[in-house]
Amino acid sequence: MPNIHQENLFDPEGILLGAVFQEPNLIHEIKLEPFHFSQKRNQLLFQTFRELQREDRPIDLVLVIEKLAGKEMLSTSYILDITTRCPSPDNFEHYQSIILTRYKLRRFTQGAYRFLNEQTMEAADDFYKLYTEMADIGNVEGKTKRDLLAEVYDEMIEDQGDISGIDTGFSLLNGMLNGLQHGDLIIIAARPSVGKTALSLNLAKNCCKTGGVVDFFSLEMPGKQLMKRMLSDISYVDGAKWKNSYSYFSDNDYDRGVEAIGMLDQWNLQIHDEPRQTIADIRSAIQKTKREHPNEGHLVIIDYLQLITQSKTFERQDLAVGHMTRELKQMARQYEVPIVLLSQLSRGVEQRADKRPVMSDLRDSGSIEQDADVIILLSRDDHEPVSPNQNELINVNIAKHRNGPVGVIKLAFEKNYSRFRDYQV
Repeated sequence: MPNIHQENLFDPEGILLGAVFQEPNLIHEIKLEPFHFSQKRNQLLFQTFRELQREDRPIDLVLVIEKLAGKEMLSTSYILDITTRCPSPDNFEHYQSIILTRYKLRRFTQGAYRFLNEQTMEAADDFYKLYTEMADIGNVEGKTKRDLLAEVYDEMIEDQGDISGIDTGFSLLNGMLNGLQHGDLIIIAARPSVGKTALSLNLAKNCCKTGGVVDFFSLEMPGKQLMKRMLSDISYVDGAKWKNSYSYFSDNDYDRGVEAIGMLDQWNLQIHDEPRQTIADIRSAIQKTKREHPNEGHLVIIDYLQLITQSKTFERQDLAVGHMTRELKQMARQYEVPIVLLSQLSRGVEQRADKRPVMSDLRDSGSIEQDADVIILLSRDDHEPVSPNQNELINVNIAKHRNGPVGVIKLAFEKNYSRFRDYQV
């Protein structure tokens, strides 16, 4: 056991622990956990404080020593010394901040040591994730109740526009969602060939047309194919012609195609179609865009959930999906962007007489339902036309809306142009 008289009596861990002995009610304000402390005996002492807090018992010298009886790591003389360490409990937040900073630096050192020794992409992903996690620890939101009330009042007296979120381009959808809200995780799910990728491209187009910036993560379709779909929509040239534009384009098609290419070139749209993208890759790209375009409306689209590459191994697929949706929801809040996440539906929906999907049809649905702010289920009624040369009516079922109404609207889908539009009855 080290000689307590030779220790640094101004160590922030000892001072903070001493502050709790002086003002036991501080334990309710302190945000630290035992693992934030560097010394094992300080971890054990703070853990004892937390145990007494949970038991609703006072934190005093007698009860602490009683709980720690038989713990060789903590002598009574050390506990007595701790009680005298703190000159004043008034500055406990300062000492808490120092302890958190030192904890972060220890974690960074451990992560860097692992990466330098292993030099693998998994270790690099883990280190980047560690960096983003550590950056948020200890950060306190600076807005007070009065700040929030002032923002609400400003909305009452200032014209905020027709919608508060990013314009979807569809009047009925805007009416239900008030636009795509910053910080929301929005799930769009459908069976294959119903139009979820086309709808997401339409959302990207409408965001860019109003001066916004879009990060589109395509985990299934190559970027060039997505570009052709979007160009077909913009130019109103049949998508089939873009497969061999040199042979199939008329002069008019060519003129419209060139105009569409020029328009799309001006938009702030980034397509990330690299294979095997991880959550860390997605986070890195979003952070880069946020840094380069801090003031523009920013929309993130991921096509699709089940193709995101896992950097860790999970026992079950639903646990892996749960990990990803939690990470993406935290990302949406951290960067204050709407994240539109496409997802598959299970095959069970096709085996029912009523083929309209419900939330339980989401593949690995439990965590998706829990983490999503909005869930949109797309379906085509059996009696609707399905010919590639005819418009289809798509049911857009807003099955979950954490902060607003739910219900079904219809959009017209011009499949050969990859274009959705408002349905006029």
